[in-house]
Amino acid sequence: MIEAPHYSAAGAKKGAEFSLPGEYFDGDVNEAVLHTAVRAYLNNQRQGTAATKTRSFVSGGNQKPWKQKGTGRARAGSSRSPIWRGGGIVFGPQPRDYRTDIPRKVRLLARKSALNTRAATGGMMVVEGLSFNSPRTTELVALLTKLGVAEKKVLILTHGVHEALYLSSRNLARVHVMNYAEAAAYDILWADMVVVEEAALTDEATPAPRTFTPTPRPVRDDAAPVVRKARPASKPKAEKAAKPKAEKPKAEAKKPAAKSAAKAKPKAEKPKADAKHAPSKGEGKPAAKHGPSKSESKAAPKKKGGK
Repeated sequence: MIEAPHYSAAGAKKGAEFSLPGEYFDGDVNEAVLHTAVRAYLNNQRQGTAATKTRSFVSGGNQKPWKQKGTGRARAGSSRSPIWRGGGIVFGPQPRDYRTDIPRKVRLLARKSALNTRAATGGMMVVEGLSFNSPRTTELVALLTKLGVAEKKVLILTHGVHEALYLSSRNLARVHVMNYAEAAAYDILWADMVVVEEAALTDEATPAPRTFTPTPRPVRDDAAPVVRKARPASKPKAEKAAKPKAEKPKAEAKKPAAKSAAKAKPKAEKPKADAKHAPSKGEGKPAAKHGPSKSESKAAPKKKGGK
């Protein structure tokens, strides 16, 4: 039977060591199952979002860099070839799902092997009960210092959910607090020292989640209460009665005397200037020279022989 050091809730070591239950701590360690469980746990933590661009996704490279023959260079069809700088990536990672499932019995066997590994190498201790009524990181650090594990990676396994203890360790990077029933093989192997609550190793029923109610902050008596001045009520605006507008007598427009006298006088008829008549079509043109009429030419025929 495997035994582990036994401590009180205050961190004092007891004389007799605690005998671990033989159902889980039988000393058998299956390394192959541990390897499978740890690899599956790490694979399930991966996001699987790594991606690279192949030559079809790299922009550019549509034009042939140079002609096929006659340059003395090696033939090239695109500047985004994988052998070029700035080209595509061959066989690069693409988004995928790394989820790895293992059977339930294999997972429980790996957890049992991890507990046996820590118990056999002296990396486990049992504490009577962890009583934290409210989150206090300083109290947890003081307890770990008394246990001698303040400088190590510590995994605290509680009996059920302990909210105050979990909040106390949340600011400590090398301390993890988990429920004993939820601890995986990787979590146990990660820690250098496993601190287990005594009630988790016995046959006691799992208690209800141990929660706490935050206490309100005390109000200072000497502090004068802040009295806020109430805003004065806004007075309703009195409606102003519309005053009737006095009708002003329309002033008669006074026209200038000069304009009125000018309008009264009849307009004198202006003498019409002699219109300059443009010469008619017949006037001003020289008389057209009329040739002999047809009757005259018929009446006086020309004599033959020029006489």
